[in-house]
Amino acid sequence: MDSVDLEVIKAAVSWTEAGRGATIGTVTRTWGSAPRPVGAMLVIRDDGHVVGSVSGGCVEDDLIAKVKSHRLASGKPETVTYGVTEEDARRYGLPCGGTLQIVLEPLGKGAKLRELLEAIERHELVARFLDLDTGAVRLQPGNWSDALEFDDRVLKTVHGPRWRLLVIGAGQTSRYLAQMAMALDYHVTVCDPREEYAEEWDVAGATLVRGYPDDAVVAMNPDPHLAVVAVTHDPKLDDAALLEALKAPCFYVGALGSKKNNDARRRRLAGFDLAEAEIARLHGPVGLKIGAKTPPEIAVAILAEMTAVRRGVTIGDTLVQPASDFAPSSCAVQQG
Repeated sequence: MDSVDLEVIKAAVSWTEAGRGATIGTVTRTWGSAPRPVGAMLVIRDDGHVVGSVSGGCVEDDLIAKVKSHRLASGKPETVTYGVTEEDARRYGLPCGGTLQIVLEPLGKGAKLRELLEAIERHELVARFLDLDTGAVRLQPGNWSDALEFDDRVLKTVHGPRWRLLVIGAGQTSRYLAQMAMALDYHVTVCDPREEYAEEWDVAGATLVRGYPDDAVVAMNPDPHLAVVAVTHDPKLDDAALLEALKAPCFYVGALGSKKNNDARRRRLAGFDLAEAEIARLHGPVGLKIGAKTPPEIAVAILAEMTAVRRGVTIGDTLVQPASDFAPSSCAVQQG
């Protein structure tokens, strides 16, 4: 889930446990150029304080006024639609033709938000079901393939880290990569069979596995919500993971190292049972070309490219190309 939406749940728990009234709004459908995606959330306190966003425009102001005055969702969940006409789009600050549907849920004792928040903080994936007729809520374990569903009677929302990242190597770059990825709501697993690295790993929230990298990839049951990034510089470890990841439906597979090293890596991979199209999926050198040299800069470059791939953004050829490759031992990120 979006980190902004996690803040919504935290605020809702804090306010309701302090005895304040609160209403959660969730975007359930969009048409046209809607400014926020399906699943975006906000919570409005009984005095009009708000956390989160469903439009980034005047929709929030209208919602706050109507929730405060009990004109919307005063006793049970309610559905509201904004921007059906061009006049509404202009009035509520929506992009031309943009329309969004929002479910508003007044939070009562049965909202189960504390249980939901605790599960999210344990890095669990949770499906929450809201019955609009009764206001009843139930929680159940979620699946990686789950998505928001709404049939005008029951709203199913999915909470927790739906995206996963497997990092091969527990070195310094991995520390920054894991920390930043968790801030982006990835569930992070780090694999390193090397004792001298694994025993120093202490990043809270990131799972450490000590097995061999190819086994770690298989154990993750790879799907289109998984990214695999190899950063050890040891072909025995990195290539083993890449062989499995490139055959799987991972949305992103990357390897640290210079263009020269990654060209050699591709030649090695071609000697195994990988098709040319599978090898072409490798992002190596990994990350966007932003001139990254330090471990935190490298982590930023990697996560920026992962985000672009997730969002379906094609990185153009307008970026400045380097004068030459980095030395094979360099950890700097390049885009080949």
